[in-house]
Amino acid sequence: MKTATDMPAKSGGFPPGLAALVAEAGQAAPSRPVERWNPPYCGEIDMRIAADGTWFYRGSPIGRDALVRLFASILRREPDGRHVLVTPVEKVGITVEDAPFMAVEVASEGDGAERVLTFRTNVGDIVAAGLEHPLRFQTESATNGLKPYVLIRGALEALATRALQLELVALAGEFGGRSGLWSGGVFFPFPESAHD
Repeated sequence: MKTATDMPAKSGGFPPGLAALVAEAGQAAPSRPVERWNPPYCGEIDMRIAADGTWFYRGSPIGRDALVRLFASILRREPDGRHVLVTPVEKVGITVEDAPFMAVEVASEGDGAERVLTFRTNVGDIVAAGLEHPLRFQTESATNGLKPYVLIRGALEALATRALQLELVALAGEFGGRSGLWSGGVFFPFPESAHD
C-alpha cells in the first residue's frame, strides 16, 4: 500500500490537498467542516503530536504557530480512535501521543454549581466546559496525579497543562460524596482513586 510519505517532496512532501492549505498558513483559519468531509484515506504521514502538545513533522518540531493552527483546524478523530488530517480531497493519518491539544489557560466565573470554567487551548480554541464540552479525568499511573481533559470539538480533547491541573484541583468542590469540578451546571467528579 502506498503511504503519504511516498509522495513527492514538493510542497514539503505534503499530499496535494494538504499542500494547498499549507500555502494559506498565516491567514485567518476559517471554521472547517471536517466532520462532513469523507475523502479517501491516503495512508500515514510522518507527523506526530507529542504528549506536551508539540507538533512534529519528519522528526522536527513545527515552529510556525500559524502552520500548527492550520493543521489543528483540519484534525479529526475517527470512530476507531485514529487521528487524521482531513481536506475535501484526502485524509492522512498522524500519531497523537495523548490529547492533540493542551488547555493552557482557564477562567473561572461564579461559585459552586454556578461556576463556569472557560478554557483556552494552545491552538486558540476557547470553550466553556459543560454539557457540550465535558470534562473528564484520568489518574496518571506514574504519580497517581489527576489528568484533566476537556472536549474541544468533534472527538478532540485538550489535556490541561501541569500548572492548570493545580489551578483546577484548587477549584474542586464536593457533591454527592465525591470531589470534582462544577462547570456550566454540570458536576464532573474526579476518579475515586485520585488524591485531592
